[in-house]
Amino acid sequence: MSTQTLPQSIEAIVDRCDRLIEEPGFAPAVAWKNAAPNRAAIGCFPVYTPAEVFYASGVLPVGLAGGGNRMEIAHADSRFQSFICSIIKSTLEQGMTGLLDDLDGVVFHSICDPARNLASVYSRNFPNTPVEYIHFPQNFEAEEAPRYLRDEYERVALFAAELSGRSMTTEDLRAAIHIYNRVRDTIRRLYALRRDSPHLLRTRELYPLVRVGHLLPPEEHAELLADALHAATTREGRERDRIRVVLTGSFCEQPPLDLIAAIEDAGCYLVDDDFLIGRRWFTGDVPENTDDPLFALAEAYLDASLPSPVKHDMRVSPARLLVERARSHRADAVIVLCAKFCEPSLFAYPTYRKALQEAGIPHLFLEFEEKMWMFDRIKGEIETFVESLLFD
Repeated sequence: MSTQTLPQSIEAIVDRCDRLIEEPGFAPAVAWKNAAPNRAAIGCFPVYTPAEVFYASGVLPVGLAGGGNRMEIAHADSRFQSFICSIIKSTLEQGMTGLLDDLDGVVFHSICDPARNLASVYSRNFPNTPVEYIHFPQNFEAEEAPRYLRDEYERVALFAAELSGRSMTTEDLRAAIHIYNRVRDTIRRLYALRRDSPHLLRTRELYPLVRVGHLLPPEEHAELLADALHAATTREGRERDRIRVVLTGSFCEQPPLDLIAAIEDAGCYLVDDDFLIGRRWFTGDVPENTDDPLFALAEAYLDASLPSPVKHDMRVSPARLLVERARSHRADAVIVLCAKFCEPSLFAYPTYRKALQEAGIPHLFLEFEEKMWMFDRIKGEIETFVESLLFD
């Protein structure tokens, strides 16, 4: 916990996070970059980005989580088809309206077809902006997969070094893994607190605590999370008559904050979700003191990272894992909340539906867009769903 005269309340910490993530631009990241030489800041799609590799090279990876419901898409629509998810368009819109000018480059990766195309579209529209693309292995069972990904991370480190003017060392990478392990460990503790005592920590509070890490250096984020964990653990609260829900489907494009609040206000305790998995994507700590920490990062991605529809690991069944998550979290139901036009989520849904029905777990399917600003219809659907379970 950071040293302060008086401990902050969880409300005060969340309020600060809300203000930071709702402000246009990336002021905290830019301030970090300008505070010392041989630093840079790069925008990255916040799913499966090797943050440790960038940070060890003097580059702060800034999560591009879309423009939210306050951004009008005025330019990017002409560069993409109408059936493309909102986050692709709003990321390009941010570039075309100058909101990404303070960043030194952008990074995309092979999570879906629109994300692949965004890399080339961005390069064409901004020929003077450094753009990198990470190719993740598609065959997790291949013997060569860990070595391939390790070498891909090494290539990315060279790209980062060109931006910052500072080459990554083994010790730098070990230190970066250590601090990001600390961040992820505290996030796991916050998720466990919400699972066990959701009346002490709402998802509407937990979400901005995690998302603000898109803007802050990991040392500062770790301190903020530690303060929040202490404040949430020691607050008072009482349980309410709500259903326990596992939410899935929102791993890339993020819902508006008011939509998260509307789901909870409709009578749900969200006890697990896949929001912002790029900030917590490893299931445990990455080994820090190995001879080859790049290889350790590659193995962690292949064998110890959270499942999602954009990670094609044929060794496991995402539908079966969803059922197991629902049961381990003592969930009464599952909400599948998919971004509109998100093909990976929509392709996964039929398998989820079949598995949930066979397991006897009620579920509700909903779609959203990041630019939504009215939630009465969705809230009404959830209230009806909740009542059907509470009074059945």
